[in-house]
Amino acid sequence: MKAAPVLVSACLAGKRCRYDGAAKSCPKIESLVAEGRAIPFCPEVSGGLLVPRAPAEIQGGTGHDVLAGTARVINSCGQDVTAAYVRGSEAGVALAKHLGVRRAVLKEKSPACGVHLIYDGSFRRLLRPGQGVFAAALAAAGIEVDKT
Repeated sequence: MKAAPVLVSACLAGKRCRYDGAAKSCPKIESLVAEGRAIPFCPEVSGGLLVPRAPAEIQGGTGHDVLAGTARVINSCGQDVTAAYVRGSEAGVALAKHLGVRRAVLKEKSPACGVHLIYDGSFRRLLRPGQGVFAAALAAAGIEVDKT
């Protein structure tokens, strides 16, 4: 019986999809993808955001609050990009369910993929406890989320 694939943040798999156009390559993750045991996914790009793009942070709560409609994702230019984060997260959850994914390994501190820590919304590089929008959506769907 073939093991269920792991969903991974695409930037960890070497994809240049971060806000700054860079990747955050993790050799172990890249190997899992090369072996077909992991599926790379970027909820921000899937939601329609471009590379590069202005950095964004969650204001008024965590990813769970964004999904509940009580917090927003705002970029450093002051634009509300919440809809793109929600759209991309919903697409990622649908993909995970379709593929039978039970676990995701995500990029910590991201407004989409943060598992335990996200930036506080002040754009001063201050961290606070909480999950990003995609991590929260996966967790709500019963998928285990982990950081690298």
